[in-house]
Order: sequence, then structure tokens, then C-alpha cells
Amino acid sequence: MTAGFDASSFRVLVLDDNYSMVRLVSSALQKSGFQVSTAASGEEGLELIRRNGLPHLALVDIHMPYGMNGFEFCETVLNYSDLPIIMLTAVDEDDTIIQTIDQYAEDYITKPFNPGELVARVRRVLRRIGDFAYTLSADTVVDERLTVSFPNQRAIVNGNDVALTPTETKLLYILMRNAGQTVTTDFILRRLWPMETVYEDRLRVYVHRLRRKIEARPEEPRYILSQRGVGYSFARV
Repeated sequence: MTAGFDASSFRVLVLDDNYSMVRLVSSALQKSGFQVSTAASGEEGLELIRRNGLPHLALVDIHMPYGMNGFEFCETVLNYSDLPIIMLTAVDEDDTIIQTIDQYAEDYITKPFNPGELVARVRRVLRRIGDFAYTLSADTVVDERLTVSFPNQRAIVNGNDVALTPTETKLLYILMRNAGQTVTTDFILRRLWPMETVYEDRLRVYVHRLRRKIEARPEEPRYILSQRGVGYSFARV
């Protein structure tokens, strides 16, 4: 265990169709204290997320022979969340590596690899991203008034089911992951629209829409707070 880092509080999803590879990766992570779940296809990984909630990080292979590939899995899950992803693949092509890091992944590891290095890279990403401030489950409970289901892109507000758009869901994920801390506008813009040039006005529109859906009094928000000239925070309840 690394000083100051409690791996047992983190859940990692390993997505790979190669059983031997899954065993190797899972064993290395579990020996280091991580909670590990596994899936042999993108569809199976998404179903695990729907049932159990988002993990803290996913290790994803690119090429899988059946169903969606690793890129398609990433596109789907990053459409409504900011899940940290590390690609773990045999593909060692410069264009693919650059595209993957630009669009999807926090890191890129090629097979074969050193299990100790893999665990160190997982720790580095999670240490930088930080633990999710709430218990991640299929339904993430904020308080007696608000529950959020990230996989289903909905909130339950005072017992009422409220649909969220993918962008609203991802914005809420980013803010809740950093609950109690101000997240800068620039950071949010880069995470929501990584391949676009966008400005603060666009973000303000989504913050306004999200407040109207989850706040009792949007003009006096309880959850999503603004820090003028800096960014936004999700209040610890």
C-alpha cells in the first residue's frame, strides 16, 4: 500500500475479452487492495454499471471480437459521466494513442506490461482525480431530497423522477466528484467538450437548466453554488 492512498476505497472495472489478461490484471489490482469487477464486452460493462453504479476507474481494451469495441464503450459512458479511463491494449500505433488520449483516456498502456507499473499508473490517475465524494452506486444518494442515477441519466427529487440530458448528467458528475471544492470553469469546459472550443456562456446555460431540475429554489441554490470569476461547486450536504 502507498502511504496516504487507501486503495480499498476505490472500485476498478476491467474490460477485456481475454480471460488470462483479466486474471492477471485483476490479481495485480486486488493484491494492491482495489475492489475489482470484470466484463468481457462493452455491453457487459455497461450492464454492470447500470446495476452497480459507476466505478472510480475503468481499464479498457480497444479490440473485442463481439459487440461494441473499447472506443464505443468509452463514447457511451463518457457521454453521461467523466469516468477516468486507462486504455490497456496491444495496439501500439501513434495515431491511435494520440486519438485515444485526446478523446477518451487519462493514460494508455500497451501489452505486454509490467503489473507493478500498471498498478502505479492506476494509483497516479486516482490520486490526481480524487475519490468520489459520495458513495457510487446505481442510485447515488445525496440527501433525503435528492438521489442521482448517473447510468440512467435521471434524478429523483422529492420522490419525483426527473430526466437529465447527457450533458447535465456529466456536469453533475464532475461537480459531485469534487463536492465541497470549487471546480474552475476552464476545467469543466475541457471535460464536457474536450474536442470543441466553447465559452463560459454555454456552461451557464447548462448550470441554469440543471438547477431548475434539482433545486427547490433555483434562484437560491442549495446544491450547485457559483464562485464568481472562478467556477462552480457542489455543496457537501
